[in-house]
Amino acid sequence: MPKLWDKGYQLDRDTERFTVGEDYRLDLALIEPDVLGNIAHARMLQKIGILTAQEFTQLRAELVRILEDADRERFVIRPADEDVHTAIELRLTERLGPLGKKIHTARSRNDQVLVDLRLYMRERLLEVKGAALALARALVAFAHKHRDVPVPGRTHTQRAMPSSVGLWAGAFAEALLDDLLLLEAAYELVNQCPLGSAASYGVVLPIDRQLTSDLLGFARVQNNVLYANNSRGKFEAVVLFALVSAMQDVAKLANDLIWASTPEFGYFELPEEFCPGSSLMPQKRNPCPLETARALAASLEGCLTEVLGIIAKLPSGYNRDFQYTKGPLMRGFDLAGSALRMLTRIIGVLRVDRKRCLASFSPELFAADEALRLTRPSADGRPGIPFRDAYRQVASRLDQLANEDPVANIRAKTHLGAPGNLGLDLARVRIRTAQKALASELRRLERVKQKLLTR
Repeated sequence: MPKLWDKGYQLDRDTERFTVGEDYRLDLALIEPDVLGNIAHARMLQKIGILTAQEFTQLRAELVRILEDADRERFVIRPADEDVHTAIELRLTERLGPLGKKIHTARSRNDQVLVDLRLYMRERLLEVKGAALALARALVAFAHKHRDVPVPGRTHTQRAMPSSVGLWAGAFAEALLDDLLLLEAAYELVNQCPLGSAASYGVVLPIDRQLTSDLLGFARVQNNVLYANNSRGKFEAVVLFALVSAMQDVAKLANDLIWASTPEFGYFELPEEFCPGSSLMPQKRNPCPLETARALAASLEGCLTEVLGIIAKLPSGYNRDFQYTKGPLMRGFDLAGSALRMLTRIIGVLRVDRKRCLASFSPELFAADEALRLTRPSADGRPGIPFRDAYRQVASRLDQLANEDPVANIRAKTHLGAPGNLGLDLARVRIRTAQKALASELRRLERVKQKLLTR
């Protein structure tokens, strides 16, 4: 079976198996991006006179049929094809003869890989943003519902000061909203069109890179053709870093839930349908989804490290090493998306044991608050004492401290962001704004896709 690079000689079979890697499997996820990129490229070739209007119409019709066959699992990529680009061009040539051979004019295979991955990353980033927003919404709702349920706050893992379930959940909601900023920055990088960079150095034909960029709905053309290729791997690493940031928060959330739902704490209770059992111990209900999410965060860090290691100190221009950044990128998206969706489900059904939370308080948790009260002026006008003196005074009589009402304590902390004033409306506004922007971008890209496929 001919290759896109075929020059009349046979490649050593072991070399072929060694270099193909897993592209023929991974590229099943790139069939639609490659079809869309081909249509945009063919339309541009028509504009500059390489294709006639009739030839473009024939090519687009066959490309649409490929997409339909792929949806029905009737379009396959074989190891001998090497990748989706060869498989599609072979199909076009098989069905359309010499016309199929024209599609690659003024383009390199790396050109195709770049634009396919940009389209793929763009779609998957929007998917992850939606999943992160769903978890943030679930956490805000959970925080509001349990805003007055007190729990001990901890520093150095030790019991520290009164906190609340609402403060805890709200903290993770805001963390995810900050992670969205990183995802949006990654999206802005990805949303520029590399098509037309060819093998890194441009072509002698008068191609219209702005047209292909506009047809594919990119925000702009990635200008420098050498940098377009040099940015491969770099952009994937930026995307993975944003995913790692979100997964770090997911892992911390999962870890807190694991410990807080143990019998020794008992603050939370996971429904049994989320807890597989033990093959030996009949009493066990294990928080396996949370442990899995915690582990997946480490796996995703591995994906980032893998990409960074591959691209480190590569010379300018295309290098075959880039092929191996595709797998960790795709795995990273899968890991992050699945973990975000699972935690959203768990937060939606998580139960809080208010009695256990209240029973967990003891007098020393109020020591810092007692010291702060001593710094206030008294009702008869006497000034408060300096905080360091108050601190030492309370420290000298810890055994004399009385247990306070923890609910009243958290409600009394009313400055912005404190347990008594969670500022959840601020998070809700950010969620609504981000959700509106996400929906708008999804609609825009759907219009872009339909114009390519039907006009």
